[in-house]
Amino acid sequence: MASSSKKKHEKEDDIEEEEEFEHFDDFTLASSWERFISEIEAVCRQWLSSGPKNLLEKGAVSLGELKNLYKVKSELKYAMKNYCMEYYFEISNAGKAVDWNSSLHELQLSFGVKEFMVIAPQSASGVILDSPEASKLLSAVAIAFSNCSSLWPAFVPVHDPSRKAYIGIQNMGTVFTRRFEGDLISTQVPVKLMHLEGLYELFVSKFAFSSSDLSTHFFKVHFTMKLTYKTLPYDEDNEVLNSESEITESGGDNGGDNRNKLQWDDDCPWSEWYTAEDPVKAFELVAMWGEKMVESSMEMAELENASIHDAQNWFIVPEFSSYLTGDYTGNMVGFASQLRLLIDALAMSLDVKFMEDFVSVETSGSDKLRSSAVIPPPTVLDRVLKDLCHDGPELISPEGEGRHKSSRLIKGAPLETLFAQFCLHSLWFGDCNIRAISVLWIEFIREVRWCWEESQPLPRMPTKAAIDLSTCLVHQKLQMLAICIEKKRQQDSTSDNSSDTPSVEANEDFSYPSGAKEEGLVKESDSTPTSMTSGKRRGSAGVVESLMLLKSHDNMHAPFTQDPPIMTEDMHEERLHAVEVLGDSFSFSGQLEKDILSSDMSAFKAANPDAVFEDFIRWHSPKDWEDDKSCGPSGDKWPPQGKLSDRMSESGNSWRKIWNDAPPLPASEQKPFMDPNREGEKILHYLETVRPHQLLEQMVCTAFRAAADTLNQTSFGGLKNMTIKIDQLYFTIASALKPLQANKLPGDMEIIQDVKRLCVVFEHVEKLLTLAASLHRKFLNAPRLSQTIFNEFYNLYAPKMGKVGLVSHEVRKKQEVRGNERDVVTGMFVQPSANQSWRKVLSMGNLLNGHEPMLREIVFSLRDRVDSSYYAPRGSGSGNQWSHQQGEIETHRMYICGTSNDLRVALSVTSCD
Repeated sequence: MASSSKKKHEKEDDIEEEEEFEHFDDFTLASSWERFISEIEAVCRQWLSSGPKNLLEKGAVSLGELKNLYKVKSELKYAMKNYCMEYYFEISNAGKAVDWNSSLHELQLSFGVKEFMVIAPQSASGVILDSPEASKLLSAVAIAFSNCSSLWPAFVPVHDPSRKAYIGIQNMGTVFTRRFEGDLISTQVPVKLMHLEGLYELFVSKFAFSSSDLSTHFFKVHFTMKLTYKTLPYDEDNEVLNSESEITESGGDNGGDNRNKLQWDDDCPWSEWYTAEDPVKAFELVAMWGEKMVESSMEMAELENASIHDAQNWFIVPEFSSYLTGDYTGNMVGFASQLRLLIDALAMSLDVKFMEDFVSVETSGSDKLRSSAVIPPPTVLDRVLKDLCHDGPELISPEGEGRHKSSRLIKGAPLETLFAQFCLHSLWFGDCNIRAISVLWIEFIREVRWCWEESQPLPRMPTKAAIDLSTCLVHQKLQMLAICIEKKRQQDSTSDNSSDTPSVEANEDFSYPSGAKEEGLVKESDSTPTSMTSGKRRGSAGVVESLMLLKSHDNMHAPFTQDPPIMTEDMHEERLHAVEVLGDSFSFSGQLEKDILSSDMSAFKAANPDAVFEDFIRWHSPKDWEDDKSCGPSGDKWPPQGKLSDRMSESGNSWRKIWNDAPPLPASEQKPFMDPNREGEKILHYLETVRPHQLLEQMVCTAFRAAADTLNQTSFGGLKNMTIKIDQLYFTIASALKPLQANKLPGDMEIIQDVKRLCVVFEHVEKLLTLAASLHRKFLNAPRLSQTIFNEFYNLYAPKMGKVGLVSHEVRKKQEVRGNERDVVTGMFVQPSANQSWRKVLSMGNLLNGHEPMLREIVFSLRDRVDSSYYAPRGSGSGNQWSHQQGEIETHRMYICGTSNDLRVALSVTSCD
């Protein structure tokens, strides 16, 4: 059964092979060589009939960097070898075949063609090493193209792949044929060919009959040139600078500052925390000369000595760091990278009660913590605490200069204050692990307690402003502690002077009531206490202008009053909780207002012994005193005609009852609303026992806010895109941190992941801002260039944030340098320093501040007039060998591309066959 089945299959295979043989048997093609030519011709006819647009619809591949260039390919087989035939074409055929301003394929640039075909073996090298094989392959293509009337130039890669050598041929549609040959000299380039004069003579030698023609004949050679210069990398001296820093440190001095002063971003706001890699590695300057006629080698020698400022066009091309384009494999160090670590610390803090539990690894209960948590040495800890608690500014602005308008949306601490600086230091303390943070926090609170116990001012904290409830709770507590320390110092000072005679200065720690001094009513006087009632008047802050006491017709005095009680957010919550428990909001809130009002009345009575209730109302609440305007100005008669408002004159008014019960007592002798000693100890207890996750929540919010505020101080020339991005960043941070701003982290770990995603957004903005700052610094006197380069990069980068990285060629955009900007760009090419002298090859001409061109590209061409019968047909796609002048043809063309180490030469010759 199996045997019959096998025979059946073999018979079917034989029939299929016979049918296939009969199908491809063509007796007009006697050899495999002819069949190979026929296959090339068939593919060529198919591509010709389709045309570029149809080929594009059928799946032609774009070459990416060369946006206008596409290719299709077909695989062929000949003599047991596989070949690949690729056709390159453009959708738009406008313009010259060689345009320095355009991105061109190497074959387009080398040979001056537009559309072309390449046929190469499908091998590891992709080139043909055997010259006879290459010639035979090119002949097959030429015959096939002639049969189908194709005018495409065809190329075959030859020699070693590193040489990128080609031979090629093109049917011109007339009696003319164009041949191509290109190769590379990679070692030992003759000195003569490193200079323009020698290159000119090389080109002329291709059509001169003898060597004597070079000196006796003048050939009208068309010449264009493009020179590319490159600035030295901006981080060129980093290794040298670092080594100098190490020498300084070994001598006992701190070399960190010396190193930082030499960095590009030394005066940028983030330089206090880290040094960023310059996002602009270097610049390329491209200088282009327009086409001109050259008749002798002497002219070329003169051109080599000419100034680069004689070039027709200048373009600048930035070279960006790999971490900007997404090719960077390492870890970019910045605020974003450290914020990620802080969020990891927050995730580890959820299940522990006290910060001390993290200090001892044995009690931490985490294998991961034991293996990875590193605590910096005591010297580092001492340096951080010194900066935090001893080297900070003496005065802190309550508003903060340069703060972003949306900064308050983030419930953290203002940048310049103590807790914000603690959070920023925590980002860089060790590797920002939970153990290192715990050690720093514990020592930080010890310093805070020392300030409290020694009555020393708390550094970096304002003592005059009200508690800002929009900030995080730790900052509120520290601010209130600073106020408590100040009040305790005042009490100590008062007790030390208790044996002295009381004076006005002794009461200066109290405040004026609202609506008194602010409205210009108080007139301070050094002689205020010396009056007829000086033995009775106490606690006077000065005379209230235009107001007299109703009973005694004496000057009214404004008293010093107690500051209203200050409360942090949790104290307000305690009050609200008490209201809920008591069920009567007035009984709690009203009592506090009553105490404040009674204190003000007592102080007013002490300052004005002859005052009546109506006097207090006229001073404290002027709206509740109604002047009788029908009696004329109040100064015409005494007492002034007026009355209390209905609210104050009704029977059983609570204000009058409080007035009657209030004793005449100056504010300095009254029981204070707040006991600074008791409140200070309560604050320290909170700070010492705060739950780790509650502390880390506030640290994350504050660190994001402080990092954003730091970056917001960067000078970047007012770039509109950057300004908008920073505005968006603040709103994004505030929105993402809302679950943490309530100081109540849900058990759902998705919150942690959301905040980690916020780090990605922050990193993108940080990168853009670093770039904007770098460009702004480099183009201070050419702001248009910095704006144009940044906007070009931003338009490419912004849509891809968080997605795939940029391709290097996408961001290498040429920007034209205008006349008034050339001096700025020239200044970027500083003279190489001693340690860079090895770069100075100086084997080529056209130097720019001691820099030779890294790349020199030249096109020589020779044209000749021909009979009109030889004109190529229109639309032949044969490149630019036909001049715009009727009857003129480009007979010789040479493209030369040279560096200080190699030379590439591509020659095309048009001949009559």
